[in-house]
Amino acid sequence: MNRWIPQPLVSVAVFATWLLLNGSFAPGQLLLGLALAVAIPLATRRVSAPEPLRIRRPAAIVRLAGVVLHDIVVSNLDVARRVLGPESAIRPGFVRVPLDLVDTHAIAALAGIVTMTPGTLSAEVSPDRSHLIVHALHIDDPETIIATIKSRYETPLKEICA
Repeated sequence: MNRWIPQPLVSVAVFATWLLLNGSFAPGQLLLGLALAVAIPLATRRVSAPEPLRIRRPAAIVRLAGVVLHDIVVSNLDVARRVLGPESAIRPGFVRVPLDLVDTHAIAALAGIVTMTPGTLSAEVSPDRSHLIVHALHIDDPETIIATIKSRYETPLKEICA
C-alpha cells in the first residue's frame, strides 16, 4: 500500500478536493479524482517532508479548527474596521514569534493558520526553525501578539503532534 499510496492523508485530501471542485460524482470524475489521488503523492514523494505526519490527538484538531474559524471571523471584522477607519488605526510591523514546535508539519500548519487569519501573515520561518516571522496589520504590543499565537495555535498544535 505504501508503494502506491505513500501519503494516504494527502491522497484522501486530493480525491475529496477534486470532487468538491468539480461538484460532480460522475464516474469519470471519480476515476480522474482517484487517478490524481494516486499520481500526485507519487510524483511529489521526493519533495515531501522527510518525516511522516503523526497525529497524536485527532480530537484536538476539531477544537483548533473551531478556534481558527472564530479568530478568522473576529479578525475579518477588526481588519474591516481598521481599513475603513482612520489611517492612524493601522500600525503595521513584524513580530518574531519564538517557536516551541519542532515538527515541520506543525510549523507549516502554524504558518498557514497565521496567514489565514486576516491582519497577519507568516513572512518567514528562521533558518534554524526557532522563530516565525509574522507581519501584522496593527501592532500595539508585540508581546500580546506573540502570546496569542502561542496560546491559541501553537499549544494545540503541540498537543496534536506531540
